[in-house]
Amino acid sequence: MSKVVKVGKVLVGGGNPVTIQSMTNTKTVDIEQTVQQIKMLQDAGCDIVRVAVPDFESARAIKLIKEQINIPLVADIHFDHRLAIEAIKNGADKIRINPGNIGEDWKIEELSKVAKEFQIPIRVGSNVGSLRKEFESKYDRATALAESALHEVYLLEKFEFYDIVVSVKSSDVIETIKANEYIAQKIIYPIHIGITEAGTYDTSIIKSSVGIGHLLLRKIGDTIRVSIAGDPIKEVYAARKLLVSLHLRKGGQVIACPTCARTEFDVEQVARSIEPIVEGTNLVVAVMGCVVNGIGEGRHADIGIAGTKDGAVIFEKGQIIKTVKRESICEELLNLIKKSHL
Repeated sequence: MSKVVKVGKVLVGGGNPVTIQSMTNTKTVDIEQTVQQIKMLQDAGCDIVRVAVPDFESARAIKLIKEQINIPLVADIHFDHRLAIEAIKNGADKIRINPGNIGEDWKIEELSKVAKEFQIPIRVGSNVGSLRKEFESKYDRATALAESALHEVYLLEKFEFYDIVVSVKSSDVIETIKANEYIAQKIIYPIHIGITEAGTYDTSIIKSSVGIGHLLLRKIGDTIRVSIAGDPIKEVYAARKLLVSLHLRKGGQVIACPTCARTEFDVEQVARSIEPIVEGTNLVVAVMGCVVNGIGEGRHADIGIAGTKDGAVIFEKGQIIKTVKRESICEELLNLIKKSHL
């Protein structure tokens, strides 16, 4: 079990629930837009949010952003350690740096002193764009990823800084898995996992589910991000569904049959229409196209519906409680869901 690191009021590691992270894609200096997106991310289920800090204006914007939000804020820093120090002084709850692009060791030492003074954790992360050259030429890429991050960990420890989160990511699923399995054997710090540059929605969902899911089932990973090119809100929804699927977080689920020639109503349309409501509950709701296997396969759901030639039957825990007409399927199902959730 990893040690516990406190990010704002959120505890990461040490057996605490796996947290969901995302990152804003607004300009950090645009306070209004950034705050609006952070609040949307939090409403979607994000636990920790990261903002890019490419300059001092962005670092100073953190103070104004923090005044309007109540979710831990991470400053993403590249190249200039002074930006990290400025972000800390303006209220950042955690700093994220990449090994290999900060520069001389004395800069890391200077940053670690300020972080220790303000009791702010540092996340060190490596990806294929920030590998240390000596490791890249010595090891395969997965090992080089891990060793690059470990080098930074050991450097922080040298300066007596131990409030650390570690991340090793690749756009390649297998590479990411191997790097994280390697590093998990060598550190006691919390690990942030994800597939970086995973692509657009469909590709990212597949790659992230495989990579993150595999690692979490191996008990590796304390906080996650599903990286999607586009709307960060979708990252949070996907991460929530992933954790619910692995029984690592409570939440409602809609299970639906894949449809066939026996299907008696539009399963996809009904499933999609109730999904936003169900996800806000702890219910499992089955949407099945016919009664041939519908009730049997859905009997473990809290609520279910199965198509008939004239409409559908609604059931609870496998027991039929009502027959409804086809045109009122969604309405009847939603009413029962809301009633059951009260």
